[in-house]
Amino acid sequence: MTNQILVWAPKSLFKKAVQRNHMRRLMREAYRLNQGLLGDEHYQIAFNYIDKEEQSFATINKAVCKALLKVKGER
Repeated sequence: MTNQILVWAPKSLFKKAVQRNHMRRLMREAYRLNQGLLGDEHYQIAFNYIDKEEQSFATINKAVCKALLKVKGER
């Protein structure tokens, strides 16, 4: 069994589908690079992009890493 993730960028914040897809791609890539932090545990995780402006990949990657560590129970 593998981890399941939901990646969400709301239409209310990003009217153009291109912008929403770009944010979702960045979040999925950040998860893919950091999924090893979860170990052998199995989780269902939802990532919701709530900032009104587009952020860089470095910022998103740092936030996803922090969220995964919090899910795992580490700081």
